[in-house]
Amino acid sequence: MIVVTSEWQRGDVMTPELPVYLDHHATTPVDARVLASMLPFFEQQYGNASSLHHVYGQVARTAVNQAREQVAGLLNVQPREVVFTSGATEANNLAIKGSLAAAPAGSHLIVNAAEHKSVLDVAAKLARRGVEVTILPVDQFGCVDPKAVLNAIRPTTILVSAMMGNNEVGSINPVEEIAQVCAERSVTFHSDVTQAAPRIPVDLAAMSVDLASLSAHKMYGPKGVGALIRRRSSSSRPMEPLMDGGGHESRLRSGTLPVPLIVGFGKACEIVRAVRDDEARRLRSLSEQLEQGIRSQLSDVQLNGPTLSEFRLPGNVNLSFSGVDGDALMTRLKKIAVSSGAACSSSDPEPSHVLRAIGVPDRLVKASLRFGLGRPTTTADVEIAIEEVVRIVTELRSMP
Repeated sequence: MIVVTSEWQRGDVMTPELPVYLDHHATTPVDARVLASMLPFFEQQYGNASSLHHVYGQVARTAVNQAREQVAGLLNVQPREVVFTSGATEANNLAIKGSLAAAPAGSHLIVNAAEHKSVLDVAAKLARRGVEVTILPVDQFGCVDPKAVLNAIRPTTILVSAMMGNNEVGSINPVEEIAQVCAERSVTFHSDVTQAAPRIPVDLAAMSVDLASLSAHKMYGPKGVGALIRRRSSSSRPMEPLMDGGGHESRLRSGTLPVPLIVGFGKACEIVRAVRDDEARRLRSLSEQLEQGIRSQLSDVQLNGPTLSEFRLPGNVNLSFSGVDGDALMTRLKKIAVSSGAACSSSDPEPSHVLRAIGVPDRLVKASLRFGLGRPTTTADVEIAIEEVVRIVTELRSMP
C-alpha cells in the first residue's frame, strides 16, 4: 500500500514530496464520489450485466443502464446511442475503421493535421491499405476551416473527423459548422469530444454530429472505459465492429461489460454536468494567472494556440521558451508535473505534431510545456508553478 504524505514511500525508497499535478489533459484523479459509486460493484454486486436470469446480473444491468443515461445526459443524446468502449482511443478506431470497413472500395476519409494520434495513426494505416485520405491543414491556432472541409469533400467521401477541443493547445474547433457542411452532403461526421466534454458544454442534439468519442479518465473517472456515441440519425449508415463475440453494445463492441468502470464513468459524467460551468470560470481565471505570471517575469515566451480564452479549453496553457533546451527544462522541473506534448504520444520521440501543424518552429516545439489545470488545482499550485518555471528557465538561459 502506498500512503501519500509530505513524503511517500514505495518499498524501501523514499521519494521527496509529490510535485503539483498540472497535467490534467493527460489524465485526472478519480473523484472520491466516483470511487465510492464503483466499490459496491467490485465487492458485493459483481454480476455480469448479460446474466439476466438471476439477481446479480439484473442489478449489474440496471447499474449499466443508469450509467448509460448519465453519459447520455452529459452530451444531450439518447441512452441507446451510447456504446461503451475501453476509452476514446478505441472509440476513435471504431468510428473510423468501422465506417470505412463497411464502405465501398475507393472511399475517401478526411482528417486534419492536429488530430489525436488515435485518429491520425488510423488514417495512416487505412491509407496504406488503399483508402483515399486527405489530411487538412489547421490555422495558427490549431483550428480547421469549415470551408476547407467543404472543398475537400468528394462524391466518394465517407467520413470527416475533427476533434472538438485540442488536447495540446486547447483550441476549440467550429464543430457545429463542420458538421453542418457534412450533413448537407450526406457525409458522416465524427468528433473526438474527450477533452471538450469535461470543460465546455457539448450538446450533440443541437449539432449534426453523427459519431462522438470520449473517455472517463479525462473527467475524473476511471481509466479503461469510454464511449462512442452513435447518433440515431446515423444508425442507418453501416459500421463494422472491430471485435466479434457476443454481440454486446448493439453488436458494435463485443465483450463482457466492465460494470464498476461503467458505473464510475456515469457518476463522473453526472458530476461534470453539475460543476462544469463554475469550474470553467475558475480554471480560466487560474490559467490567466499562470500565463501572465510567467510572461511578466520572463521574456521570449510564446503562447501556443488561441490567444482569447473563449476559443481555448479552460485550464489549458501551452508555452514555448526560447533559448532553452527542452530536455533540460523537463528534467529540472521537480516541483510541478507537466507535459511537453500529448501523453498518448510519449513513446514517440518526435516533437509535437500539433505544434508543428500550427507553425511553431522546431527549436520552440522542443522547448514547450503543456499545463493542464484541473479540479484540484488551487491558486497556491499556480504560484508554485510560476516560481518553478521562472527559476528554471532563468537558470538555463544563464548557462554558457
